[in-house]
Amino acid sequence: MSRPIHFEIHASDPARACEFYAAVFGWSYQDWSDFAGSPYFGVTSGPEDEPGINGAIMQRHGDGPSPGSPVIGAVLTMGCGDFDATARTILDAGGTVALDKHALPGMAWQGYFLDTEGNVFGIHQPDPDAK
Repeated sequence: MSRPIHFEIHASDPARACEFYAAVFGWSYQDWSDFAGSPYFGVTSGPEDEPGINGAIMQRHGDGPSPGSPVIGAVLTMGCGDFDATARTILDAGGTVALDKHALPGMAWQGYFLDTEGNVFGIHQPDPDAK
């Protein structure tokens, strides 16, 4: 079996996307553009001793997603301790709601947003009392 070991977020403006994810989730970056031959920023998404994977934000090649278009590719979901506070931070950083907060009964609160580049991502707050 194989597990995901790396993610890539495509962005029309990689610097803007880096600022967004740093503001919302505290991600840090290394500029790997020289290796990639185009804007490519390695993402450290959290401490190495916690579950999760690292990835990159890279230059999008082609048009960005059109509003309302279906998702093509995978959707990243980030864990959070407080859904409502994280949602406010996302909106303050320039993100928008794609699918409102909803209960995964007995498990968690889940919702989806668009980043500054039009990419869909989710947030997930564990809560056994979610209804």
